[in-house]
Amino acid sequence: MTLTLSSDSFKDGDYLAEAHILSEGYGFGCKGANRSPHLRWSGAPEGTKSFALTCYDPDAPTGSGFWHWLVVNIPPQTRDIALDAGNRGKGLLPKGALETRTDFGRPGYGGPCPPSGDHPHRYIFTLFAVKAEKIEVSADTMPAVVGFMLNFNTLEKATLMGLYKRA
Repeated sequence: MTLTLSSDSFKDGDYLAEAHILSEGYGFGCKGANRSPHLRWSGAPEGTKSFALTCYDPDAPTGSGFWHWLVVNIPPQTRDIALDAGNRGKGLLPKGALETRTDFGRPGYGGPCPPSGDHPHRYIFTLFAVKAEKIEVSADTMPAVVGFMLNFNTLEKATLMGLYKRA
């Protein structure tokens, strides 16, 4: 069975709704609701002891992309992440899951907000089936280190891409 990732919030290759776009309070000029999308998966490979989830923009004009969301240590029985689970104040992530630092400098979901007039950016949501119960990181661990740890502990991964272009 192959690991698959889907969403009730958007289909692969669709534009993301304003509900998922960065909110004004971040200071980048976008005025969305900054709600992380719903995500669902199936087909976890044998030996999966936890899951991890990331959202990455490879098109960000940084030379290294931009990490919008990282969640590790999602319990193995979990099969979906609720709409707005990346809002740290709501407590919607599964018990034991840990959000780590994004390129916004703090844990939690930070929605798309590419530069005005730039081409559509790709927001790659990746689900990792992890062979370890826990990835040994903290909430303040940098995204590159989380990626490094996942690289050596991933059994399989699945992706879902959303797009966003700011006028």
